[in-house]
Amino acid sequence: MSAFGCILDVQDHLGGGSGMSNRNLVLVVDDDAAMLKGVARLLRRHGYDTVLFPSAEAFGNQSEFDGAVCVLLDINLGDGSGIELRHRLKAAGNPVPVIYMTGNDSSAVREAALQSGCLAYLTKPFSAKSLIEPLGGACVRALTQGASVINLCIGP
Repeated sequence: MSAFGCILDVQDHLGGGSGMSNRNLVLVVDDDAAMLKGVARLLRRHGYDTVLFPSAEAFGNQSEFDGAVCVLLDINLGDGSGIELRHRLKAAGNPVPVIYMTGNDSSAVREAALQSGCLAYLTKPFSAKSLIEPLGGACVRALTQGASVINLCIGP
């Protein structure tokens, strides 16, 4: 586990018997299968479990976020916008932290992402450190607040 990692008491929230107890859980949404696989491998090396979603629609069907440390969202999905998914999470009262990633950086997209609230905004390709540090910081904040599962409200 990385120096930034923490252990969360995660139940089998996502598909019973998935073996995710005592692990950090990151939900990853990207329509690029190679990116999903690479990010999952990177996160696993740093002590995180992942649940992968290949589309906005697949993620939109997700209803359990209790054990999630974070959602890693691609901004430009083939069937929707990661920023719009973030707005839906907030509208539903779900405070799960978000990290955005994009291959199409622009000042307008960056501003919209930051306004929606996020832990980090990453431009592909990004370094492992730029992803792992904000995840680790979220874990540390949760542990210092005595939380067993992160429950943060993110603002701009």
